[in-house]
Amino acid sequence: MPKVALGGTFQYLHDGHARLIEKAFELAGSGKVHIGLTSDEMLQKNHSVDDYENRRKRLFEYIKEKGVPEERYEVTRLSDPCGPTLEEDFDYIIVSPETYPVALKINKIREKKKKKPLEIVYVEYVMAEDGIPISSTRIAKGEIDRHGRLKKEA
Repeated sequence: MPKVALGGTFQYLHDGHARLIEKAFELAGSGKVHIGLTSDEMLQKNHSVDDYENRRKRLFEYIKEKGVPEERYEVTRLSDPCGPTLEEDFDYIIVSPETYPVALKINKIREKKKKKPLEIVYVEYVMAEDGIPISSTRIAKGEIDRHGRLKKEA
């Protein structure tokens, strides 16, 4: 049964996050998805981000709404970008263009430790109406909504 890793801050749970999460569960099949959720201590954002517990609660609610049984996933606190991927074995790691370099670093470290590399599954950005990627930063600035629709100027 496949074991899939995915990590992120998941501030606004926008359509880009949805695509990453869907891909993780698709690859896991009857296996398990391990979601590393960025800890408050690790945050380095240029906009305000809710605390870990609020983001964790919303993530659980989102996955529950998708009808995924709790035994098919777990959410753990990430205190560093690599999380458990350096020690535990996973079949896949799901990444966005933003997190792809971290997956390459993880595999380099795993290689030095004589562990098998993780298969990196690259998921392209989801674009907003204006052709620019949807991001939590853009949502925080009020440019777009979670689905990439442009917010009208007042």
